[in-house]
Amino acid sequence: MINVAVLGYGTVGSGVVEVIETNKEVIDKRAGEELHVKYILDLRDFPGDPYEDRVVHDYSIILNDPEVSIICETMGGNEPAFTFSMQALKAGKSVCTSNKELVANHGAELIRTARENCCNYLFEASVGGGIPIIRPLNVALTAERIELINGILNGTTNYILTKMAEEGSDFDACLKEAQEKGYAERNPEADVEGYDACRKIAILSSLMTGKTVRYEDIYTEGITKITKEDFLYAKKMNKFIKLLASAKALDGGYAAIVAPFMVGEKNPLHSVNDVFNAIFIRGNTLGDSMYYGRGAGKLPTASAVVSDVIDCAKHGRKHIICIWEEEKLSLKSVDDASRKFFVRVSEGAEAEVAKLFGDVEKIEAEGVSGEFGFVTPVMTEKEFAGKIAELPGFISRIRMEED
Repeated sequence: MINVAVLGYGTVGSGVVEVIETNKEVIDKRAGEELHVKYILDLRDFPGDPYEDRVVHDYSIILNDPEVSIICETMGGNEPAFTFSMQALKAGKSVCTSNKELVANHGAELIRTARENCCNYLFEASVGGGIPIIRPLNVALTAERIELINGILNGTTNYILTKMAEEGSDFDACLKEAQEKGYAERNPEADVEGYDACRKIAILSSLMTGKTVRYEDIYTEGITKITKEDFLYAKKMNKFIKLLASAKALDGGYAAIVAPFMVGEKNPLHSVNDVFNAIFIRGNTLGDSMYYGRGAGKLPTASAVVSDVIDCAKHGRKHIICIWEEEKLSLKSVDDASRKFFVRVSEGAEAEVAKLFGDVEKIEAEGVSGEFGFVTPVMTEKEFAGKIAELPGFISRIRMEED
């Protein structure tokens, strides 16, 4: 029997217990031994819960129990999750987590500590919820030199953008609907400003490069400035607006960005709607592959945590190699990235547009007056910023994604 402890009995933690009990027969068979949830750590009591007798309030009970070999950390945040995880790893107990914030901040250090103590620190659920993506990068794609990771990594923003496109509503109305349905938090800043997606692409970038990519170094822009007029233009051009998180090899280094992009029909991410996530990966010999599914939710995320528990059970005290060094990677400046831009500008600026951007097609959207749009030639972000500073009547811009 392999004894497991769950830290945090909230949405994901209770889901972990539910998955282990619901799929017990198949999980035990795949783990090679029976998995048993011995402890649940939480500050609260849960009278009437089927597992109330397993709830403890003192972490030292778990840490000092030699029978517990695997810990599921589903608490969220940096502390006390970091301290608890480090203590567990130093005691030779493997840790499986859904905590993207902790992984983004301390992933390399926790992996090293696991290696030094012949155990594992696994984090499949930290990116993409139930979508398998960490393990493919660590196992199935290890023969590849990854050239590009591009994805829709936040279900809340994807739901809002989908509703804005389908219903013609503005951002505030769609955010309110997302909150009413439980897809967005009361304070939605982490989602709508792109911070959640930024932490996730930082984790994927670190696995892609083998070094630590700090999320603070990634240019991040949310969706709060996207308007219903933007979607009218997108419809006119047969495009879709998506919040993309991207990391790619560029001129001998790496670049990363989180921002809204206009995506064409040839791009496989264009049809990823509602709360679904998708991650597109390009390898130098494999070519393109994509991973799609529910990027959040109690049971999808819990299922990913339990998959890591099974992996730990199968490997025992043998460390699973994960190349993620603590050395910081310096990213290329976003100013150096080249792309096209969709620009909205006030009516009457045609001459200035032609002077700055050349012969571009004027785009007019039904239901939008007093302005027009156009798509720039390919240019660097720095070059574009310089030209826009000289353009009178500039309203907004959205980056264009390659088809």
